[in-house]
Amino acid sequence: MIILITGGGGLIGRALANKLQRAGHEVRILSRSKRQSADLKYFRWDYKKDFLEAGALDGVEVLVHLAGEGIADKRWNQNRKREIIDSRVESLKFLEKHAPKTLKTLVGGSAIGFYGGNTDAIINDEDSVNGSDFMAQTCYLWEKSELDFAEKHKLRLAIIRTGIVLDKKGGALPKIALPVKYNFGSPLGTGNQWMSWIHIEDLVSMFYESIVNPEISGIYNGVAPEAVTNRNFTQILAEVLNKRIWLPAVPKFLLKILLGEMSVVVTGSSHVKNCRVILKNFKFPNLKAALQNIFG
Repeated sequence: MIILITGGGGLIGRALANKLQRAGHEVRILSRSKRQSADLKYFRWDYKKDFLEAGALDGVEVLVHLAGEGIADKRWNQNRKREIIDSRVESLKFLEKHAPKTLKTLVGGSAIGFYGGNTDAIINDEDSVNGSDFMAQTCYLWEKSELDFAEKHKLRLAIIRTGIVLDKKGGALPKIALPVKYNFGSPLGTGNQWMSWIHIEDLVSMFYESIVNPEISGIYNGVAPEAVTNRNFTQILAEVLNKRIWLPAVPKFLLKILLGEMSVVVTGSSHVKNCRVILKNFKFPNLKAALQNIFG
């Protein structure tokens, strides 16, 4: 198949592109800058300037939409919030104008922030309601753009709401692990907030199956079967790294001062399960095994 990935330079996009390429598919990446690769084909685009390099969508059968500014890369203000939403929503609306007749499938990204950044002890699944905070609003608009695109072009649509992705090369884990490695690790806030995570290999497998299996459609939570509290996560991480936790928890009010509204990313509780199945068996169903593989 010919597969085009937006956000192909990100953590998930890179790993997915490599897996698809190894399986013999033609993979194209949309990038804001021109790149060269022996295996992948890069095409420049800039939805803000209404620019798409010629040939990018020719013959494409599957579009994987992973583009989006990092939710926790910069402190939130009104301009940053607009960038976060537009990079997901307006970018896809731009591609909608160029959709080829060969396109059959849209695999959309989203996040478990759909349920809200802080849902306390509530356990959410794919049928749970949309939250009301900024993260929930972002995911709602993100998914709506994907639903509108798929309906307009009569495409099969699979959307994966991603949890905390664990990978040594990027994402949240290196930032979480850094203080632990230097024996300065500690729980954040109360430490009782839930963290719903997934190993990068299992998440990529979910995206891969969504691309190649025509029976997969609808909403899926991209999380491992086991959710843990922030305190347990920190303790297991320290054990795997052969370190110890001796500092008290970082107060929630201090994180609020440092991060502002964005502090919900680290202090909010999100306990999510996946009731709809893409993978019959996860390679890394529990946290300790996942972290041992990553840092092993």
